[in-house]
Amino acid sequence: MAWKMILEEITEKLKTDERNRSYTQRGVLPVFQIDSAAKILIIGQAPGRKVEESGIPFKKAGIPFNDKSGEKLIDWMGIDRNTFYSSEIAIMPMDFYYPGKGKSGDLPPRKFIAREYHPEIMKLMPNIRLTILIGKYATDFYLKKEKKKNLTETTAAYKDYLPAYFPIVHPSPLNFRWQAKNPWFEEKVVPDLQRIVHDSLADH
Repeated sequence: MAWKMILEEITEKLKTDERNRSYTQRGVLPVFQIDSAAKILIIGQAPGRKVEESGIPFKKAGIPFNDKSGEKLIDWMGIDRNTFYSSEIAIMPMDFYYPGKGKSGDLPPRKFIAREYHPEIMKLMPNIRLTILIGKYATDFYLKKEKKKNLTETTAAYKDYLPAYFPIVHPSPLNFRWQAKNPWFEEKVVPDLQRIVHDSLADH
C-alpha cells in the first residue's frame, strides 16, 4: 500500500532527524499508531518512559497508551482494547518520543514534531471523522485561539468544537484530584464521548 511506504519514509526521516539522534542511538523508535482506514484520531501529549522503553528489547516501537492512562482512556471511550488497537483508531502524540523528566513531572512535548511531522501524517488518514484532543498541549496546538481560558473550561465547552474535535483532560492516574473536583466530566462529558465514538466507528 502506498500510504505504508510513505509512513515508512516518514519514520526513517524521524529516526535520522538530528533532533532525535539520542533516541535513535539508544534504539528508541517513534511511538504512534497510524492507518489509512482510521476513523478516529487521538492526539495526546507524548509517550511515557515505560511505553518508550518497552519496545527497545524487541527493536520495535512501544505501544502507545499501553499503561494505566490507556486503560482509563479506553474506558472513557466506551470501547475495548482490541478496538483501541485496531486499524480504526489512530494515535498521533504531540511528540513521538518521551521528552524526559523535568522538575515537576515530564517535560513538555517538543514543538517541532507536531509542527513539522503531523501535517505529513495527517495526509495519510483521509477517513478521520473525529479527533480527540487530550490535554493542554494538544488543545493549545489544534484549537489555538478557539480554546477557552484553561483546559477545564475547554473540556466543559467540548460541544463548541464538534464535530471535528473533542477536547478532554489527560486520563493519567495523576489527574485523580481534578476528576474528584470535577465530577461533571464523568457524569456528562464521558457519556457524550462514548456516544460520538460509537457513531464515528459505525459504518455510514
